[in-house]
Amino acid sequence: MTKKYRILCYYHNMFGFFKNKIENLKQAVSNTAQTLVGNVLANVDSADENYSEFALDDIEDTLISADLGVDYAVELVDNLRNKKNAKPTELKDYLKNEFKKTLLEAGQTELNYKDGELNIYFITGVNGAGKTTLIAKMAYQFKQEDKKVLIAAGDTFRAAAEEQLNIWSKRAGADIVRRDKADPASVVYEAIQKAKNEKYDVILVDTAGRLQNKFNLMEELKKIKTVIDKQAPEAIRESILVIDANTGQNGLQQAKVFSESVNLTCVALTKLDGSAKGAIIIAIAKEMKLPVKLVGVGEKMEDLKAFNPDDFIEALFS
Repeated sequence: MTKKYRILCYYHNMFGFFKNKIENLKQAVSNTAQTLVGNVLANVDSADENYSEFALDDIEDTLISADLGVDYAVELVDNLRNKKNAKPTELKDYLKNEFKKTLLEAGQTELNYKDGELNIYFITGVNGAGKTTLIAKMAYQFKQEDKKVLIAAGDTFRAAAEEQLNIWSKRAGADIVRRDKADPASVVYEAIQKAKNEKYDVILVDTAGRLQNKFNLMEELKKIKTVIDKQAPEAIRESILVIDANTGQNGLQQAKVFSESVNLTCVALTKLDGSAKGAIIIAIAKEMKLPVKLVGVGEKMEDLKAFNPDDFIEALFS
């Protein structure tokens, strides 16, 4: 068995993925499916042999309102407009194939992890996006695989955030490094030293998300990244942007802001269950070339899932 194969096997086992819970996924994306797929298909009559300009305009407007973004919506509709013999009966298959291609072109969706190495997950995102809950669920699922997990409480200026993370860490069975009002980078430094000395498998780094102080936050994140680069250059790393599925196009703007200071490697989409704006997954993949690797589909610890483009698209169009 190759090392790569062992890593992928571990990955799929750890996250228990969608393949065994496809019905849950269908339910989780049902509102997005109606907003994106159902409403778009409602603009065409299956009896029509060709698209009318009126129908194409309506398709474009619906795609934009579904949070795909103006440029991508225009591109999709222009392709239909310029394609010879494009038939309304083929619209569903056309969109299905285009969305899947966009997600796959954004990059591999397996979360980087390697046994026998230190794995650091640098979690960023605005306040309220679900960073703390994501960290707790990741910690829990790593612990279920008997991994030694350390949480670095890097949001040091919100006492409530530290305390909440402390509670979640106990529930997950993970250890935590926290220092009230300390420099966040120093907390991360301490966590890395502890992880090295005590042979931890995973560090989950929490961070602040106060975009109202954008400059200070970005400088803080840069400083944390520098500490990780210098103190753990050999570590397996992911820089994860956490986005609330309900934010829609605002999520794309957040990705642009955080990418200025952090070398983002992927997105974790939280609160997908019940959201009608889950198409932001596709918009971010298209514009930012950032793959989604994790999705939250419920409140339970087990409801953090690895993202699979094929399963997501199948659920969306089923």
